[in-house]
Amino acid sequence: MNTKVKICCISSITEAKLAVSYGANALGLVSKMPSGPGVISDRKILEIIETIPDNIDTFLLTSENDSEEIILQQKKFKPKTLQLVDEVNTDVYIDIKCELPGINIVQVVHVTDESSIDYAVRVSEFADGILLDSGNPGLSVKELGGTGRVHNWNISRMIRESVDVPVYLAGGLNPENVREAIETVMPYGVDLCSGVRTNGKLDKIKLKNFFQAVNT
Repeated sequence: MNTKVKICCISSITEAKLAVSYGANALGLVSKMPSGPGVISDRKILEIIETIPDNIDTFLLTSENDSEEIILQQKKFKPKTLQLVDEVNTDVYIDIKCELPGINIVQVVHVTDESSIDYAVRVSEFADGILLDSGNPGLSVKELGGTGRVHNWNISRMIRESVDVPVYLAGGLNPENVREAIETVMPYGVDLCSGVRTNGKLDKIKLKNFFQAVNT
């Protein structure tokens, strides 16, 4: 099975079209966050998401952990997938599934140590997918993604082997290391923001090299 590719931090219609033209299967749009790159205004999210082809998955990254707020965001922006970057209570998954049938939930798991395995297994019972990233939710200003750091892929592999839902791998991926990451973890998909950018903008050469490495 070919590894899916999600390009995150999409900031314009032009970037969305560029990512799709190189082979992206999914695009990530970042709503308000306590820290990290890629945040765009509600107006921009609405503007971009309306132009994305139906065959491309749309992820809305949300740091909200209240089900009512998350549901309101989905109804406003209408993404196909909600990417929850922070921990939420179990009833949040249940509320979302009841109110928004057919909408996928991907829960971010920030891989810090082997305790992340237990958390991933627990949330995989409620989410439609898991995304393994390198943030640190324990800081006073939470890091909830977009750090550009690589985490321990051996732990990521153990998580992938322990859950029954698709696993996306994120965290410091780039054209030089993505092939090794795929061979080590064997994820359903890979996700990246800064690894295909130069001065914050999508870079055609890096995109080309990244997709060549993924599809080797």
